[in-house]
Amino acid sequence: MRDLIVAGNWKMNGNRQFIDEMMSGLNKAIFSESVKVVVCPPSVYLLDVSQKAKTVKVGAQNMYFEDGGAFTGELSPSMLIDVGCSYVVVGHSERREIFAEEDVLVAKKVSAAVRHCLTPILCVGESLEHRNSGQFFDVIARQVKIGLSLLNAENFADVVVAYEPIWAIGTGQTASPAQAQEVHELIRKVITELAGENVSERISILYGGSVNAASAQELFSQPDIDGGLVGGASLKIDEFIAICSAAAEVA
Repeated sequence: MRDLIVAGNWKMNGNRQFIDEMMSGLNKAIFSESVKVVVCPPSVYLLDVSQKAKTVKVGAQNMYFEDGGAFTGELSPSMLIDVGCSYVVVGHSERREIFAEEDVLVAKKVSAAVRHCLTPILCVGESLEHRNSGQFFDVIARQVKIGLSLLNAENFADVVVAYEPIWAIGTGQTASPAQAQEVHELIRKVITELAGENVSERISILYGGSVNAASAQELFSQPDIDGGLVGGASLKIDEFIAICSAAAEVA
């Protein structure tokens, strides 16, 4: 049985008042036990969110793979654990594009997270150019293979994968449920080839392309979609709770 997960990525948004309001709303919400709810605030608010959280888990938006040292501006896995994190997003499309993070670096982060008992949310996805050229299967398969390459097969199930159609992030566009399912099925097939069906069937694969309350239930009803990595909609408390409720309805 795979975990059904809804993770809110707040990106570089919010302030202390926003944190107080969001956590108050989340703490009042009643979430189904069948859905794991995660919020990923900016790093400066991780401890505050962790201390306030009663109904949700806390994740970081990024980390470095080293345990410590002269890495100015970075956060280590142990630091994230120390402030209450259970999850960490790695390889997000914005990190890959804006900060030039490559697959090998992402793989090191995945491995470090697992080694420290953090659950990495490994993001993979294709650009509009790759989709239109028909290369997107190859691009995504490569990202999955390299992202998991430093793990033993038995550790693959400690990873959550999130599919981000980059062309649908922040644009208001959403891949159709059929398009999303097609790629999720591919991702699970790649993992099956690497580690076997017993492992691939235990890995949660989230959809991360502009999920909202209106689209969530149909997306989450697809056989290989196990929840969502939610961006802008996670900044609106009622919308985010509605997405979590949609997940519970298909659990």
